[in-house]
Amino acid sequence: MTTWQGWQQFVHTPAPAPPAPDALPRSIEERLAYHSAFVTVRTPAIDTLATSVRTLMILGRYQQTTARPSLILTGPAAAGKTTALLHVGRTCHLAHTRAAPPPGKPSDVQAPVAYVLVPPGATAKMLAAEFARYLGIPISSRMTQTQITESVCHTYNQVGVRLVLIDEIHRVNPRTTTGAETADLIKDLTERIQATFVYAGIDVTNTPLFAGVRGAQLAGRASLIECGPLPARLGNKHPFTDVITDLENALDLHHHKPGALPRHATYLHQRTAGRIGSLTRLIRQAAITAIGDGTERITKSTLDAIRLDHHAETTHQHKARTPNRRTPR
Repeated sequence: MTTWQGWQQFVHTPAPAPPAPDALPRSIEERLAYHSAFVTVRTPAIDTLATSVRTLMILGRYQQTTARPSLILTGPAAAGKTTALLHVGRTCHLAHTRAAPPPGKPSDVQAPVAYVLVPPGATAKMLAAEFARYLGIPISSRMTQTQITESVCHTYNQVGVRLVLIDEIHRVNPRTTTGAETADLIKDLTERIQATFVYAGIDVTNTPLFAGVRGAQLAGRASLIECGPLPARLGNKHPFTDVITDLENALDLHHHKPGALPRHATYLHQRTAGRIGSLTRLIRQAAITAIGDGTERITKSTLDAIRLDHHAETTHQHKARTPNRRTPR
């Protein structure tokens, strides 16, 4: 998805969907493939990000003199940040495609959304090259960073990029020489490309990203959206249980009883530490196991037998050793 061709394939490939009530049964291979990809459920972070992106794109549409306001999506690993980023990017791309007139010739093609990953140890030139690679802008090793940046800004504006998604932003460390140069490049791009920038990274408030003069500039322009673990309970609402219900409703298992998973909400919250990524992985693996062993349903025993990511497992083991600990609210 970090190239225009790959991004187009992503946004135009129909999202996985549960079978319609009157649809013919799918084959085992089809159901295994479905649970491997699985659905994206709406979470509070996705709703907040979608609303904020729409607002900021309108706010910055006619802004010319300074960088447009931006957003930073932050939270721990496996909290669903990249999923939220891609979901909003896909929605924006499809909305633009529906509204824009069909191109009359190849040069009229618009690219409303760009998705770029910050490479590990990225220098400013490396990141500029990633922006160029996304749109297939020809560059050579002899080109300077300034030359690449000029070509990127010109092309991005020419093809109508309106939303730039930058993932793994926590890899930028303005306290180092290369990190400071990379931060300066990002600032330059936000001022020269007529688009709204949205960043995603792991716990960015605990990284040097907001440190020093460069960090202060970013903090002064970017709103922060938390994408943390879902609480088991929030007032009179149960957001974690709601997500479990949505995931269960999307299962394609022949003998699974509706309501079985929400009954284990407390257990699932402890197993996954409330992280959407860990929860989705657990349910996907359990569904694939249920198809493979022929039971066609997910039980607590099925869930118990699955090994999750290290953070989820260590958190669950710690809570198991403290049975009197109250469920997070």
